[in-house]
Order: sequence, then C-alpha cells, then structure tokens
Amino acid sequence: MDNKLYVSSSPHIRSNNTTRRIMLDVIIALLPTSVAACVIFGFRSAVLIAVCVATCVLLEYVARKIMKRESTIGDLSAVVTGLLLALNLPVDINPLIAMFGCLIAIVVVKQMFGGIGMNFVNPALAARIVLLVSFPSAMMHWVTAWGAPAAAQIDATTSATPLAAEAGTYSYIDLLIGRCGGSIGEVCAAALILGGVYLVIRRVISPIIPCVYLATAALMSLVFGLDPLYQLLSGGLLLGAIFMATDYTTSPVTNPGKVIYAIGCGFFTMLLRNFSNMPEGVSFSILLMNILVPLIERMTVPKTFGFVKKAKGEKK
Repeated sequence: MDNKLYVSSSPHIRSNNTTRRIMLDVIIALLPTSVAACVIFGFRSAVLIAVCVATCVLLEYVARKIMKRESTIGDLSAVVTGLLLALNLPVDINPLIAMFGCLIAIVVVKQMFGGIGMNFVNPALAARIVLLVSFPSAMMHWVTAWGAPAAAQIDATTSATPLAAEAGTYSYIDLLIGRCGGSIGEVCAAALILGGVYLVIRRVISPIIPCVYLATAALMSLVFGLDPLYQLLSGGLLLGAIFMATDYTTSPVTNPGKVIYAIGCGFFTMLLRNFSNMPEGVSFSILLMNILVPLIERMTVPKTFGFVKKAKGEKK
C-alpha cells in the first residue's frame, strides 16, 4: 500500500465551502427581501437593484484591472455588496447617487484596502453612511408602501418610516408584510427573518450575533420605555443584524467576541435612535463596532494550547 504522509502548515481543517458558495447562499437568502421589495414598491425596486449590482460588478472588474490584480468578480462578493446597498436605499433615489454609493463601497472601502477580506468595515454600510451624510434629503425621502395606513400616506414621501411616524400608525402586521415606508429592503420583516433562518440552517452565519443584537436592542427598548417588538421590526434593525453585522471580515471570530460585538451593536443602535438626530442607529452602530473588532478579538483570543503563565517575578 502506497500511503503518503503530507506535511503542511496550519490550518488543517478542510471545508467544501468557498467564497463563491457562501456569497451565493447570501444572495439566495436576500431573494425573499428583493422579491418583496419589487412587489411592494414596484418596478423601480428592480431597476435600483439591477443598477447597484451591475455597477458594483463593473467597478470591481475595472478596479482590479487598473490595480493589476487578479479579477475577483467570479466570487460574487460584488453582487452581494450591490444587493445590500440597493436594499438600504429609498426606491425613488437618483440612480447616479446610488452609483456613487457603489463607487464608495467597491473602490474606496473594498479595493483600496486590498479587496475581499481586507476591508475593516462593511462596504455597503460605509457607502450608505457616506450617502446619508452627503445627500440627506435624498436618503430620507421615503415612499410609503402599498396599502399603508392613511395616516402615513398623508406625508408619503417625506419621512414616513415606522420610527418617524406617529405612534400607532403601523401595526405589527404592517411591519411584517411591508405595509409601511422605508428603504426597499427594510420594510418587510417577514422576508428578512426567512432569509436569516436560511443562513443559519446553511451554517453560513452563527445565530449568536443576530440573536444577541436583537435581544440587547429589545432590552434597551424596555429601559427607554419603548415597545421592543415594534423597535425590532422597524428601522432596518433586522436587515442590519442578520445580513451586515454578521459579515465575516468585519465581525469577531471568537464566540465571546461575537457576544461583546453584538451587545455593542444593540446598545449603540438604541442609544442613537433615542438621542441623536439620525433616522435610525443601525448603520452607525455596526460601523462603530466594526472598528472595534480588532480590539475585541485581542481581548477574547483563547490562550495557546500548552501555554503556562509565568509566576510573578520569574525571569523570562
């Protein structure tokens, strides 16, 4: 028997998962939300999604060519970035503004830092924040969805998100099926939950981050005297907790680190929602915790196997 012993450096755990396969799972998980957006807001949602995805793929291809690096459009990460950015935008936003957001996400945040796996913040989130600061009127020009309550339709294109509307304007059912205003990807909570369940079943994401994030936000809602369920189902919290806070590159690897990270996301989300002038705190809270991830991982990294702590005063 001709057995061979292969010697190689760590890691020694092998997996059939590839970047392309993981990204494909994320795209599949986002399909219910994308379809819901097209049903709720109409054809313009499909156009916005197509523009963002096509622009992100094209920019990644061109950027890699200019930087003389191997093309990575085949790993589908640019498709995911474009899809997530589109779902974070109002349906009636100018396509040129959306394309500018794609430029920020792909070229500035992703490729200028080395490409996939090298960015220190989520590209789609960073682009959304840049657009929110640069074009606040366009980014907060919400269109109320089909069948929304009359109280919301009176001001249907100014600020009719559930967080900005009067208390009682939207019911839980409205928030679940998307009968409210907001970005095209945040209004249908049921579709987002379905996508999250798919990712957990496929083991693409760990349930630790979204569950702890949502639990912390619910607890903070009680502290501030707010309705926890209403807060969880509105304002893009589910979209952020399931699809953006769980980004592999910008979230901790260790389980204790994930818990700390998710608690921070939930805490700052509710803090910003209640004490800032921003429409919601999800994007800023996740971005802040993305920056703190290296510190969190340094604090929670497990000790090396066989490590013995030296006694105080003992020579090294």
